[in-house]
Amino acid sequence: MQDNSPTLSLFDLLGSEAGIRRLVDAFYDHMDLDEQFALIRALHPADLGGSRDKLHWFLCGWSGGPDLYIERFGHPRLRARHLPYSIGIAERDQWLACMSLAMQDSGIEVGLQQRLAESFHATADWMRNRGA
Repeated sequence: MQDNSPTLSLFDLLGSEAGIRRLVDAFYDHMDLDEQFALIRALHPADLGGSRDKLHWFLCGWSGGPDLYIERFGHPRLRARHLPYSIGIAERDQWLACMSLAMQDSGIEVGLQQRLAESFHATADWMRNRGA
C-alpha cells in the first residue's frame, strides 16, 4: 500500500513564516533580556532588528520555505559571515541555550526540538573560530 499523504517540510512543521518569526523573536528576546546570554548579545548591534530579520529569512529557506535570505543577500556563506566575530565554546553554548529556550517558548513539539537542536549544534560548532 502506497502512502500518498504529503510530507510536511520543516518549514511547515515550524508554522511557516509566522512560526519561524515567533521562534526568532523569542530567541532575540532571550538574548536581549537574559543576562546569561550577555556574551553573545555583545556580538550583536544595539538594535537587533536587522539580526532578527536575517535569521528569520535564513531559517525560512533553511527549513524548506522561500529563500528569502538568498533573494536579498545571495548564498548565506555562514562561516565566512561569522569569521569577524570571536566564537568559541562559550559563545556556541550560549547560542544553543538561547535557541533551546526560544524553541520551548514557541511551543515547538519536543521531538522536533530535539531534531532541530542536533542540526543547530552541528552548525553552531562549525561556526567556532577559536578553540576555547
